Amino acid sequence: MLNPEPREIKVALVGVGNCASSLVQGLSHYRSGANDISGLMHFDLGGYRPGDIRMVAAWDVDRRKVGLDIAQAIFAKPNCTTKFCEDVEETGAVVRMGRILDGVAEHMHAYPSDRTFCPAEEGQPDKEDVVSVLRETGADVLMNYLPVGSQEATEFYAECALEAGVSFVNNIPVFIASDPVWAERFRERGVPIIGDDIKAQLGATIVHRVLTDLFRKRGVKLERTYQLNTGGNTDFLNMLERKRLAAKKISKTEAVQSVAASRLEDENIHIGPSDYVAWQNDNKVCFLRMEGELFGGVPMNLELRLSVEDSPNSAGVAIDMIRCAKLARDRGLGGPIDSAASYFCKHPPRQITDDEAWGALESFIGAD
Repeated sequence: MLNPEPREIKVALVGVGNCASSLVQGLSHYRSGANDISGLMHFDLGGYRPGDIRMVAAWDVDRRKVGLDIAQAIFAKPNCTTKFCEDVEETGAVVRMGRILDGVAEHMHAYPSDRTFCPAEEGQPDKEDVVSVLRETGADVLMNYLPVGSQEATEFYAECALEAGVSFVNNIPVFIASDPVWAERFRERGVPIIGDDIKAQLGATIVHRVLTDLFRKRGVKLERTYQLNTGGNTDFLNMLERKRLAAKKISKTEAVQSVAASRLEDENIHIGPSDYVAWQNDNKVCFLRMEGELFGGVPMNLELRLSVEDSPNSAGVAIDMIRCAKLARDRGLGGPIDSAASYFCKHPPRQITDDEAWGALESFIGAD
C-alpha cells in the first residue's frame, strides 16, 4: 500500500555511537539516489521509504559529540565504523547532553580517550527536559542505542517516551518490551514499543537460529553448541565488564534455544561476546560450532566463521523497525508490536520461528 502523499517520520536518538552512525549514513545513502537499493529488506514499507525518515533530536554523553549536528557527531570519536556515505546532509538537530546514570561502565575510564567516552557530565537533563524536546520536535520514534547493561538509563528514556507518547524502539538487551510490567504500561498509554535487542541483518544470532532450525527440520539432534564473538568497537569494550552481560547472554541464548527441537542443558550451550580486540574496530568475528547426531546416531559437527561490519549490519533492520513503529502509531496501536519484535529482535515478548515471524511481519505491514 503506497501513501498518496509523502509523510515524514521524525526520529530521536539516544546514543550517537556506531549503530547510530550507520543508520544516519544509510538514510543519506538511499535518499541521495543510491539507485541500487540492495541491502534493504523493504524499500517501501507501508508507504514509507528510507528517505521519509528525518532525525530531529539526539542525546549523548560524550563532550566531543554534544553540541554538534548529528551529521557531524556520527563521525566523532570513539566511533569507528565504516564510512560508506561521504556526504551526509546536515540534519539541523544538535546533539544534547544525555543522562548518564549507568550508561558508562566504570572500567571504560582506564582506556585511551580515542577508544572510549569523554563524559561531559554537566548539564544532564531530567525527564521533563527530554519530554519537552520530544514534544517540541514532534518526534514519532525514540531509538535507544545505549551501551549494553544500561538498565537505569534505558528505563529513564522509556519513561520519557511514555510521557511524551512517542513510540519506543529498544535496540539493546535491557528487557522493556519483553517485561510484562513495562509492556502493560505501554499498552495502557497507547504507546507502541518494539524490542528487545536488535537482531542484525545477517549476524551471528540469525545465522545460529537458522542453522538450529535447520537441524530441527532435518531431524538432526543438536547436542551442544557455542557461539564466540570478538570485536573492537566501544560495544565490545563496554562488555568487558561481565556483570553488564547478564541480559545480553540471556537474550542471545534464548534466541537460539527457542528454535531448537528441545532445549539444551546449560552446560551444552554457550553464546555470548567473548573478547575485545582493538584493531578489529567495528568488525565483528563470530566463531560458531554445532555438534549433533545424524541417522543411526552417527556424529557430525559444523563449524562456521562469520565476519561482518557490526553496525551497518543492524542499520537496515533499524530502518524497518522505525517504519513499523510509525505504522503502529498511525494505526493507534499501543504496547509491544509482537510481529515486528519477533522478526527484528533477539528477545521479543513472543519467540517464534523466523519463517513464522516473517509471515506475521508481512501481514502487519500489509494490514489496512
